[in-house]
Amino acid sequence: MTSEAIQERLKTIVKPYINNQENFEKLSKESDFINDLEINSANLVDIVLDVEDEFDIRIENDDMEKMTNVEATVEVIQKKLSAK
Repeated sequence: MTSEAIQERLKTIVKPYINNQENFEKLSKESDFINDLEINSANLVDIVLDVEDEFDIRIENDDMEKMTNVEATVEVIQKKLSAK
């Protein structure tokens, strides 16, 4: 799966949790979940759970800690998908 396809699916996953609509509309690889989209840390856990369900993968704590922005999250998802 391409990083662009993963990013589009990720955008759908994070949409319910964002608090900054303007930055969400300009979502890019560099978008930070906490600083740019204003997603709180409790909701980041919900996003990880949603990502696991959407992509049928298991994300470990060390990978979860890396998932602070779009690019890092896409990389974790790609790594997990390629290991399946």
